[in-house]
Amino acid sequence: MKKIVAFFCFIFIFYTSSFAQHFTHADTLRGSNGAGRAWWNATKYDLHVTFNLQDSTISGYNIISFKVLKPDSIMQIDLQEPMMIDSVKSFITSNMVQLASNNFRREGNVYFINFPNLKKNIPASQNVNSITIYYHGKPRIAKKAPWDGGFVWARDKQHNPWISVACQGLGASVWYPCKDYQGDEPDSAEMHITAPSDLIAISNGRMRSKVDNNDGTTTTTWAVVNPINNYDFVFYIGKYTHFGEIYKGEKGNLTLDYWVLDSNLTKAKKQFKEVPRMMKAFEYWLGPYPFYKDGYKLVDAPYLGMEHQSAVAYGNHYLNGYLGRDLSGTGVGLKWDFIIVHESGHEWFGNNITSKDLADMWIHEGFTNYSETLFIQYYFGKKEADEYLIGLRKNIENKEPIIPPYGVNAEGPADMYYKTANMIHTIRQVINNDTVFRNILRGLNKTFYHQTVTSKQIEDYISKKSRIDFSKVFEQYLTTTKIPTLEYSLKDGILSYRWTNVVAGFKMPVKIYNAKGNLQFIYPTEKMQHLKMNISELKVDENFYVFTKQVE
Repeated sequence: MKKIVAFFCFIFIFYTSSFAQHFTHADTLRGSNGAGRAWWNATKYDLHVTFNLQDSTISGYNIISFKVLKPDSIMQIDLQEPMMIDSVKSFITSNMVQLASNNFRREGNVYFINFPNLKKNIPASQNVNSITIYYHGKPRIAKKAPWDGGFVWARDKQHNPWISVACQGLGASVWYPCKDYQGDEPDSAEMHITAPSDLIAISNGRMRSKVDNNDGTTTTTWAVVNPINNYDFVFYIGKYTHFGEIYKGEKGNLTLDYWVLDSNLTKAKKQFKEVPRMMKAFEYWLGPYPFYKDGYKLVDAPYLGMEHQSAVAYGNHYLNGYLGRDLSGTGVGLKWDFIIVHESGHEWFGNNITSKDLADMWIHEGFTNYSETLFIQYYFGKKEADEYLIGLRKNIENKEPIIPPYGVNAEGPADMYYKTANMIHTIRQVINNDTVFRNILRGLNKTFYHQTVTSKQIEDYISKKSRIDFSKVFEQYLTTTKIPTLEYSLKDGILSYRWTNVVAGFKMPVKIYNAKGNLQFIYPTEKMQHLKMNISELKVDENFYVFTKQVE
């Protein structure tokens, strides 16, 4: 017996230890607002980068302005291997100091910087300090951007250099030193790109200057005046040409700029007519475009797409659908350009409203996936919008919960796209009032304007504004793989029903078709209820993402 007990104890310890070791100390450093991060707040990044196309290396420096929230003196700066810090200068409490090499030590993808000139911790204040970090290296090359992050050193059809980056999830520290934590966005940023003079360099925001260095290179400066997340920083270098237009939006004139490869100009002038259509639909449903001061750009990219703030990456080959395919299988998805609509939708959910932790990425992807449905409804009607959304369910796997562990830079499964979009659609059906639902979407973008948030903040807001407690609905769809199942029986004109396969306390109303073929609400709980209803079969409104199961 002792041997058996010991064996099971060993098995228990083995499996619990294995689970605990699934995430490493490096994951915690990357994904949490730890000791080296929590004491300071980034206010501005001033990034200078020179691109060497001959050996695929970069070099430069980042001036990070910051405020001290609480006294401390050891700063965590993220820069992923094989990139290296060369030197560091600090400007703290009006003192400029060149740090010795032993004042910054490396731990994997993290550097810890100690300020030796201080006899005590940097005091908390509203004063702005800065640290300048010089670095160089050969950044990781993406195997399959944008899913596998890193640099893309490509060539266009004319064999001209075409270079960019995509690093969501992997992190911006793959190519420049920063506080690589989604919960802290700099309030503004500048990007100074030095590249060969025969190429065009594009970045976020608006172009400030372009200087010929008289050595075959040109330095182009771009700037954003709104908060921006690290992974949204981007550059595009290539043989670009430009055209644009003015969109008269809710907050006045908005510049729509299009930067495309020379060879794509004719196709782009036709396909990019989708942009003002997208903007009109999204401003109706989601509220004003969140970055009027920085404008909107759509830029040819050497990969499928990415929601880089005010400089959206486009690589959909000038086709409708998703590379010419309809992800819903209904045909509705072929009526519009998926990348223009989806990636631009992230300007509201992802860029305007950003999750503090990567684990809450459903806020980005679920709402943006649902924005496709809203776009379709605006132009093609509710019937086709519902068909599209319901058609996406075939892509749901339900193998893992949407929200993974917090604090370790863990990203949820692909179900955060289609499953959470269907959760939002289900919540919309329960609210049963599109005026209220639209006000909630617009209210989210107004209330959390240019902010980083948690899942709970979004959940609580929706419950408060709808006056319906959706806490158990969010718990069900986001933290479990179980889909609510309406268990029922029909006997002698009596419908008996209850929820099964649900979290404790789950009670969500659902619409069913009555004997006259009309939709009506029923209010199931985990306890069996009975209703006089003379129907031969139970049919639930398929806009609710639930299952049914008939029992004797």
